[in-house]
Amino acid sequence: MADQIAEVSRAGVSIAVVVGGGNIWRGKIHEEAGMDRATADYMGMLATVINALALQDALERMGVPSRVQTAIAMHQIAEPYIRRRAIRHLEKGRIVIFAAGTGNPYFTTDTTAALRAVEVGAEAILKATKVDGVYSADPKKDPHATRFERLDYMEMLQRGLEVMDSTAMALCMDNALPVIVFDMTVPGNIRRAIWGEPIGTYVGKALVRS
Repeated sequence: MADQIAEVSRAGVSIAVVVGGGNIWRGKIHEEAGMDRATADYMGMLATVINALALQDALERMGVPSRVQTAIAMHQIAEPYIRRRAIRHLEKGRIVIFAAGTGNPYFTTDTTAALRAVEVGAEAILKATKVDGVYSADPKKDPHATRFERLDYMEMLQRGLEVMDSTAMALCMDNALPVIVFDMTVPGNIRRAIWGEPIGTYVGKALVRS
């Protein structure tokens, strides 16, 4: 991931990254363990900080300047999230890594991505996943599942397609912020998505038909 991010950053693209923490802590564990939901969510936020620091280290070793900003204050290891400071970092060509979600339980990193994207004036959200787009059903379970090349926000919500949670998708819709869902495991896909190549699934405004 650091290689792909560095590639597009060196090409002059301003990039902000929202990291998850699922490989360290799955928030849904609280359902099985009987843990309090808010406690589990805060643990998940801390997991995203670990991932953010790892990504920052990888980028810095490549000579790519980056800054981690956290929604939960931890001054010894990262900056607190300050919108104007984040924008200034982006203007200076630094990659900004947003960690600790929104700082509140019950919100996903999808919602964090939508919120931060709107706040810093991003042109699009690149939703990096392990599948090559949005499908009508789980392609691992349904051999007849078909991939969508383009969806509008309402269709995504009405179909109940679980790519981004409904809160995040509604925020994108309200602010006309497009989302590109693509496979992050294919080298070069971040560059292809930013360059406008037809990969994955584009989620945005409904096409106006004449």
